[in-house]
Amino acid sequence: MGKVTGFLEIERQEARYQPASDRIRHFREFTLPLSDAEVAKQAARCMDCGIPFCHGPQGCPVNNQIPDWNDLVYADDWQEAARNLHSTNNFPEFTGRICPAPCEEACTLNLENTPVAIKTVEQAIADKAIAAGWVKPEPPETKTGKRVAVVGSGPAGMAAAQQLARAGHDVHVYEREPKAGGLMRYGIPDFKMEKGHIDFRVKQMEAEGVTFHYGVNVGVTTPVQELVDGHDAVLFAGGAEDPRNPSLPGQELTGVHYAMPFLVQQNRRVGDERSIPEAPVSAAGKHVVVIGGGDTASDCVGTSFRQGAITVTQIDIRPVPPKIEDKLLTWPYWPMKFRTSSSQAEGAEREFAAVTLGIEGAKGRVTGIKCARADAKRQPVPGSEFILKADLVFIALGFRGPLLEGLVQESGVALDKRGAVLADEQSYVTSNPKVFAAGDMRRGQSLVVWAIREGRQAAHAIDIFLMGSTTLPR
Repeated sequence: MGKVTGFLEIERQEARYQPASDRIRHFREFTLPLSDAEVAKQAARCMDCGIPFCHGPQGCPVNNQIPDWNDLVYADDWQEAARNLHSTNNFPEFTGRICPAPCEEACTLNLENTPVAIKTVEQAIADKAIAAGWVKPEPPETKTGKRVAVVGSGPAGMAAAQQLARAGHDVHVYEREPKAGGLMRYGIPDFKMEKGHIDFRVKQMEAEGVTFHYGVNVGVTTPVQELVDGHDAVLFAGGAEDPRNPSLPGQELTGVHYAMPFLVQQNRRVGDERSIPEAPVSAAGKHVVVIGGGDTASDCVGTSFRQGAITVTQIDIRPVPPKIEDKLLTWPYWPMKFRTSSSQAEGAEREFAAVTLGIEGAKGRVTGIKCARADAKRQPVPGSEFILKADLVFIALGFRGPLLEGLVQESGVALDKRGAVLADEQSYVTSNPKVFAAGDMRRGQSLVVWAIREGRQAAHAIDIFLMGSTTLPR
């Protein structure tokens, strides 16, 4: 906890943003951090609540010891706060930026709609620790002689690789793309998280003994069996990349795209990568419609504004959720309530309770989206049809699971009923006793913080498999 009476005396304060008119002119992060003194005041609001749901299963997937580091920040012991934070989370500067903060929804003070600004404090601790030089490589004192292959360098693969390297194993990460980071680098826009944060961690991990192999598409350019034969254990952490296909009439029209290729293309451009299509998709001067109501859809909104879109409209099949949830029904769990992302606040129009019926076009190009109002069962209401003008359409309806072609099919591992790689949350082992799976490839699309948790726990399981016991935390 922080100050005993802090929650009574201090108002909740979050980091501020640059004005929308300024931030849409660039792709850099636009959060205006609080001062150390302001962060300490927010940490002081952490109350002696008895049962801290914030770091229980309802709140933080990696079980961050939130009351502990809030108290340490309040006591001005930032270095110990950073040590505590890193004991449960390999990459708190990632989660401090892009985690939706279920911990804050689970905070006892959220019963009064004024939770502790946990995410703000977390990012402040992580950024201060890196700037002060407290975050250093932690190479193992001894090596085990065991080789581990990690396929995929997203948050799950990176977390597992770092833990396994610190346990003394020879860890090799195989990544299809030119750089590490997975969805964090190629799917999440730089205005939410600049990629220098990933580069810093890659350098730290390399100094700890992790070897990164880029441009290696396991199951396509490199046989899966080659990895299995050449390593003592293999971890699949390739994410969930297969987009949900609504099979809309007119979906084949020019100007209709899935969300992720659009975001990846822009991130490559910002990252000065050369592998950008000759005919890039651009929202400049266009009326954009985004189908979907989640984070990926919101990222398309913000990216479109920065590219110069005239209008951006987001279609959500759900009805308008309540602005304030019924705490007695939902707390301490994640509630369905009205939320406005920073991208939506930049000028997006939002259509709720709208069913997409089809995509209209002329001369092979999209011209509009045909919609109807949705009833309580999310079915179109007869006679409620309307047309939204569209020059560019992005489909952002989430992901069905991992891509099956290549790695998954060639490996022959069993799948669950959802099409994800079958592995339980204790051993993380697949139907091949030498192959493990973690992250979105195992659990389906989820949050970065869940991927980090899975990577850490998979490393724990792999270390036991290799050595018979482990000192890695679970």
